[in-house]
Amino acid sequence: MNMQIELVPRERSQVIRHLMQFYLYDFTKYLNIDVDSNGIFPEYPGLEAFWEEEGGKFAFLITCDEAPAGFALVERFEPGSKDNDYYLTEFFVMQKYRRSGIGTQAAHELFHRFPGRWKVTQVRNNVVAQAFWRKVIGAYTGGRFREKFHPELGNPSQFFVT
Repeated sequence: MNMQIELVPRERSQVIRHLMQFYLYDFTKYLNIDVDSNGIFPEYPGLEAFWEEEGGKFAFLITCDEAPAGFALVERFEPGSKDNDYYLTEFFVMQKYRRSGIGTQAAHELFHRFPGRWKVTQVRNNVVAQAFWRKVIGAYTGGRFREKFHPELGNPSQFFVT
């Protein structure tokens, strides 16, 4: 499979909005999210900012053999930020492409594109995502990352440098 990851321009932002519906559906296992009376999940909060904040937020489309396979949302923090330079805000790979190496390839490509201090967070009860990120980050960094848990929510975050 041929994986590519590309920055999504505003005129193609609908592809991220559409894939976000599948992402939110997946999260119904972990969070209290419901569809509206038309069967649509609510708009992802702050998604528009990924096309408004030049240089601070990045929306990427992950494709496999030129078909949309997922997305990644990355935020860049101001220089001198206390803990990290980049935050992987959201990361999604459609079920069809999971366990194929596409997610690992895409994550490694993002880490390579944005050298610096990273933070990746998972929902407390999404143990599958936690295992994935520990493996992916561990492989990328040679095991050099630290993990902290949010004091109130219990969500784990991995911190590492690329």
